[in-house]
Amino acid sequence: MVKTSKKLDLFPSFKQFSWRNPRGDLLLCALLDLVGMILLLLGIASLWSQPLNGQFLWICITITAYLLFGWLLGTYTVLGWSRLSRWTLIQRLGLSFISTVMFVAILRWVINPSLDIWLVYRSSQISWLIPTILWSLIIRVGLRRKALQLDEPRFVLVAPEDEALKALQAWRKTPKRIMPKWLSAEEALSHPSPVVLALSQSVRQHPKYREFLEELEQRDPRQVDLTTPLALAERQLERIPPTLLPEFWLSYSGIPWNGLFSFQRQLKRVADVLLSLCLLALTSPLIIFASLLIWIEDRGPVFYVQERSGWLGQPFKVWKLRTMKVDASSAPVSWTLPGDNRITRVGRWLRRSRLDELPQLVNVVIGEMSLIGPRPERPELELELEESIPHYRKRHWMRPGLSGWAQVCSPYAASIEDSELKLSYDLYYLKYFSTWLDLLILFRTIKTILKVAGR
Repeated sequence: MVKTSKKLDLFPSFKQFSWRNPRGDLLLCALLDLVGMILLLLGIASLWSQPLNGQFLWICITITAYLLFGWLLGTYTVLGWSRLSRWTLIQRLGLSFISTVMFVAILRWVINPSLDIWLVYRSSQISWLIPTILWSLIIRVGLRRKALQLDEPRFVLVAPEDEALKALQAWRKTPKRIMPKWLSAEEALSHPSPVVLALSQSVRQHPKYREFLEELEQRDPRQVDLTTPLALAERQLERIPPTLLPEFWLSYSGIPWNGLFSFQRQLKRVADVLLSLCLLALTSPLIIFASLLIWIEDRGPVFYVQERSGWLGQPFKVWKLRTMKVDASSAPVSWTLPGDNRITRVGRWLRRSRLDELPQLVNVVIGEMSLIGPRPERPELELELEESIPHYRKRHWMRPGLSGWAQVCSPYAASIEDSELKLSYDLYYLKYFSTWLDLLILFRTIKTILKVAGR
């Protein structure tokens, strides 16, 4: 046993770290924005000697608009970036300010409230929102500097070169997340705390690392957290890179969705049917209008029917609004690339807004698809993907979805490498499926649609 002369810290609580959750930062930031807006409004009302009676509806509208535009324009998203450009943050906060003022002004023009509602005047809005922007800037910089949080751990990877390169490659594909440092065992022992040590399986099993592991066992577990590269990737990247997985990983009986009488599984199916029927009713005018535009452009068919792989690999037909030229369907199967000349002018707009996917709500109602799940792929492409990417078949263990964790977290797949990245998110969804994760994906999908950020 290796002895250490380090003294036990009897009061370590102020040094303890917590694993930072980007969505936790988002909620904390939104809460602080809300508190700041309320306090600033109270201060302005007191300074101007203006009553708040009768202003409640417009207070709620302005606050909701500011928070919603902040979410849509990414003023909260930047908290999860490994590096933050102050200018980018100022730009996004400024756009949130302008959007909120314009939204309230338009709503005021439409509703025409009484003259007693002083809050809707442009001078009142500007006097309230400019200090709010400054407050929001201070809050975000403070969160990034950890002024309002416990110490964030440093991530260290201890592994042989071949294993380390595989692990680091996973982080390079997610550049906005903090990459772990690759250190030797000796360097890891002297690394300042708090620290998360990701030890590869070969390090844990090799006899030459025995003293190193014994030394770690004597460290304060609140200062040195031991984990594996795979577990670190799951928690920090929120995906499961297939290259880090063992050959035999996760059985069908072990996934949360598998339970036949699982409450979450039954709730998912009920929500799929009810929401799909509602969406079909609400969006039917959009579908009709888009269909008319498609027909006017080239007088071709409105819908495009394509075979895809479904649950457990069973083929089924998906319906989409046609976004490519008519003769593109007879061309050899290939990836859709940025600026693809097969896409029509109307189709480009439909793809960006995701409206071309709306007919697939019928597939959801009849049970071939779900609203949330791995996106179904063409069988012709999957033959190559299954040979090139380990664990690819596991994505068929859940019903395919209109949107999914991979769709809201990664770019459009246009190569085998892109498909491997998407699979890592699908595997994460497979392992950690829950109603809350489905809701998160739903909100992020809505954000993508409102920003017309599809492809």
